[in-house]
Amino acid sequence: MNMYVSNLGFHTSDEDLRKLFEKFGQVSSAKVITDRETGRSRGFGFVEMNSEGEAQKAIDGLNNKEVEGRQISVTVAREKTKRPDSRW
Repeated sequence: MNMYVSNLGFHTSDEDLRKLFEKFGQVSSAKVITDRETGRSRGFGFVEMNSEGEAQKAIDGLNNKEVEGRQISVTVAREKTKRPDSRW
């Protein structure tokens, strides 16, 4: 199950995110999204866990929890939709 994690601290790394979720089970990937130009965190990321049960426990345990002084939000990630090509 892929989860969307928002309101992350700007110093949170991929490894920090992985460790946070590993308390609930095996994490297959954890990625903090960064700005392409500056490389700074954009304050959100994605975590994927193979077990839906473990993922649900992570959502229940971490949603609205304070991490690094910020109340994070953890939800099931929506499927990526194809954006229309805005180039002419």
